[in-house]
Amino acid sequence: MTHTPVAAVAALALTLSSCAGLPRAETPQDVFFARLTALCGQTFAGGLVTADAADADLAGQPMRMQVRDCSAQAIRIPFRIGEDRSRTWVITRTPDGLTLKHDHRDAQGRPEGLHWYGGNTVTAGTAGRQEFPVDPESIALFNAADAAVSTTNVWAMEVQPGQTFAYELRRADRHFRVEFDLTTPLPD
Repeated sequence: MTHTPVAAVAALALTLSSCAGLPRAETPQDVFFARLTALCGQTFAGGLVTADAADADLAGQPMRMQVRDCSAQAIRIPFRIGEDRSRTWVITRTPDGLTLKHDHRDAQGRPEGLHWYGGNTVTAGTAGRQEFPVDPESIALFNAADAAVSTTNVWAMEVQPGQTFAYELRRADRHFRVEFDLTTPLPD
């Protein structure tokens, strides 16, 4: 009789240990990251689709994004407006979701102005859209740089495979959105 509880515990332990090797369920963030990864090595044309007065100087400017430097943990997307190549979006996997950072550099590759600001996902989002509310480090950076207006920023990215990629910035007084045509990759 004493062997029955031991056998039951052993069987339960064996069952539970076999579950430890099961792959974890794919999250919307995993699918989103995979959609970005599928674009790696490609360049796309786009443009401003919002009409905020603060962005009037960007209206009609040619815009390009190039998805590159892709790894299992991070994707770098240089964003070009006209001849200005100073911006790169960096999307990184974290234990809690995804992080978006903005890497601004001068022509010599040195950090320029406000640099390495962004946010973290706080919800699972969807496979097509992820939102990145401003993180505490960026709030401190904005406050130190007399840019407190940016302390409520929420950035978002959208990927609709074979259709569009969008980058967006929202706050109470601002809406900036650019969209890129994924149907026709450009030559590098």
